[in-house]
Amino acid sequence: MGEEALNPDYQLYHPKWYRMRLPIFWWLGKFSYTKFIIRELTSLAVGYAAIMIVIQVWALSRGREAYEDFVGWLQSPVGLILNTLVVLALLFHTITWLNLAPKALIVRVGRRHVPEDVVLVAHYLAWFAASALVIWYLLGR
Repeated sequence: MGEEALNPDYQLYHPKWYRMRLPIFWWLGKFSYTKFIIRELTSLAVGYAAIMIVIQVWALSRGREAYEDFVGWLQSPVGLILNTLVVLALLFHTITWLNLAPKALIVRVGRRHVPEDVVLVAHYLAWFAASALVIWYLLGR
């Protein structure tokens, strides 16, 4: 039997949690918060790019005409503006993500830590090398 059966006047105590009221755009008050929220929103651009790759493969599987329609949409003013904004968002996402790497990744060589600047430069060099490899492959065909 619970307390309720022994004492009909008993009520469970549920403290009211303190919740500070914040306006919906609280993150606009400080640049670092704004940058964080924008970086999080750029994940939508990453999702969009992934979906566009799937749609491109789907259009390729449906034949030449379907693929030409897809490319036609990409070359339309709406497609060009949207994809330009997506590329800018992806660049911002990539740069801010790479800038976080030295804080998230602690590299040790023996008993010593590799300096954060070395980790950061290594990430940027890897990004540029991968990009150069993709560009070389695409232009070489």
